[in-house]
Amino acid sequence: MTGKINRFTYYLGDTMYINLTNLCTNKCKFCIRSAGDTVGGVNLILEDEKFTAADVITELESTFEDRCREIVFCGYGEPLIKLDIVKSVAAFIKDNYPNTPVRINSNGHANLIHKKNIVPELGGIIDKISISLNAQNAELYNRLCSPSLEKDTAYEAVKEFIRLCAQHGIETTASVVSGFEDFDVDVEECRRIAQSLGAKLRVREWLPHGYDS
Repeated sequence: MTGKINRFTYYLGDTMYINLTNLCTNKCKFCIRSAGDTVGGVNLILEDEKFTAADVITELESTFEDRCREIVFCGYGEPLIKLDIVKSVAAFIKDNYPNTPVRINSNGHANLIHKKNIVPELGGIIDKISISLNAQNAELYNRLCSPSLEKDTAYEAVKEFIRLCAQHGIETTASVVSGFEDFDVDVEECRRIAQSLGAKLRVREWLPHGYDS
């Protein structure tokens, strides 16, 4: 890594979060990134995207606390863009903190990004995954999320990623955001879709001012 300083880890309650990138293949209208650069008082804007798993592990070791009940790959970007780093850091966690579950919060585009099915690579190192379904159909999904990859098929790719994760034995949750302006997200239809794919549904409340309000 260069001499620029990155902050990879932060806590919300008893959960440690690992922020690996500011890059994302969605530009969601409700993203808390639009509310500011910080979450829980921590600036999540990485100054340098060129770093190694060892850089992340060094900070993880120095900031891990016994109260930590879960470690989540989640920040202002899509963590699975940095798939190799996720795999290395998650394997380190499993080896060194075996009683701490590992989760990823993802937009569900990983297979589009890497042009292959990456789900088997997560087996044994990722316990849970939360995937942003965000809408009950492709038209609304595109309006809400503005995907930069394969816009015509991105929504179906997200659903397929949910299905593959659940099929692979990863505890899988699909998520939607409620209460955002006048976008008509049909929560019950999203729940039906999630269940048909083998996942649970989590409804997240829109936070207009992020987590620092």
